[in-house]
Amino acid sequence: MDFYSIRGGNPLSGEVEIAGAKNAALPILAASIMTNETVTVENVPDVSDIRAILSAIEHIGAIVERVDRHTYRINGSQIKDEPVDDEAVKKIRGSYYLIGSLLGKYKRAEVTLPKGCDIGLRPIDQHVKGFRALGAQIRIEHGMIVAQAKDLSGSHVYLDVVSVGATINIMMAASMARGMTIIENAAKEPHVVDLANFLNSMGAQIKGAGTDIIRVRGVQRLHSTEYSIIPDQIEAGTYMFAAAATHGDVTIHNVIPKHLESLTAKLEEIGCEVETSDDAVRVVANRRLQSTHVKTLPYPGFPTDMQPQITVVLGLSEGTSIITESIFESRFKYVDELIRMGAQIKVEGNTAIVSGVREYTGTSIVAPDLRAGAALVIASLAAEGYSEVHDIKYIQRGYEDFPEKLRALGADIRILDSDDPEVKSRSQIHLVS
Repeated sequence: MDFYSIRGGNPLSGEVEIAGAKNAALPILAASIMTNETVTVENVPDVSDIRAILSAIEHIGAIVERVDRHTYRINGSQIKDEPVDDEAVKKIRGSYYLIGSLLGKYKRAEVTLPKGCDIGLRPIDQHVKGFRALGAQIRIEHGMIVAQAKDLSGSHVYLDVVSVGATINIMMAASMARGMTIIENAAKEPHVVDLANFLNSMGAQIKGAGTDIIRVRGVQRLHSTEYSIIPDQIEAGTYMFAAAATHGDVTIHNVIPKHLESLTAKLEEIGCEVETSDDAVRVVANRRLQSTHVKTLPYPGFPTDMQPQITVVLGLSEGTSIITESIFESRFKYVDELIRMGAQIKVEGNTAIVSGVREYTGTSIVAPDLRAGAALVIASLAAEGYSEVHDIKYIQRGYEDFPEKLRALGADIRILDSDDPEVKSRSQIHLVS
């Protein structure tokens, strides 16, 4: 099994380019099969989650042509009426976006229930509520969700909780329903807006994306389009906090600064210098940082996907910080690994109390999920000595060329195979030296 071998202590310095947003690409690729015409999608990140959903739509008959590493042409005219039960797609939560796209176009969908990262429950009750409001019958059997309708009709849907997935799924299905659908208490995340813009470029009539009320007037058909996915705000944020943790100086290119405002505010609050331009942000940390309090919230609040990364930084900051997780109930599983590196963190329910230490020390650690895995890499980069980060399959789900980009910033990070006898003996020497 591959793992990252990291020697910490090098401040990150230089420039890094951000890929397309994984969280926008997943629903956009799912929606690309809602027309019989060819759709071209650009700025697609080359990560395992994306390969999984492309495999799934290809499995049910879509023609998927890879133009280059980040561009795909997709034609859904030959989609077959069969279950989306591809083995790879079971591992990503984005698989449930195929319910909305297939239900909207074909009035029937049968899709395996996703697992995704082990960070807590991801209930689909709000998705089901929305589909039923549009006139679909829903049942769950043999690990599959089956949705079908003779016809879909516009309706009023009030989401009991702000749900990105439900907002996206209802928006897709409603795009090809008869009449007007109003989604209240809708999610406002940038990737919700990106999907709405993509669907509109295909002929959909969606207004209000980015606000808490989205109006969708259904159309009979969608058409071809060429569309470029927005930059990944979470990848950008990860490098911003990596610069902070290592006392570095990093400029991150191909970003939308507006999407990063909650991150920028916290970095400035704890003592970083942050400079923004039209499509770049520079983070400089030239002194020990200060404590703060953080609560994760739906956009435009501080994103839950950045909670592990800021915890790593605050673990090295002066004073005591309090981090409250309000989105997922099991997102502190990485804390035990940080404690093994010397962090002083106490978790009580959905709150972590972080007492800053001077340094982390390298050891062997295991990534429990995607974002926590990236955070543990940041901790290893800041730590004294060697670290090994295992289960990097999670990290590879959402970060394109992660070790390569970090090496370009001065990090000492390599991918090694734990089954290699020479690697095994050498890593043991590193970890005890």
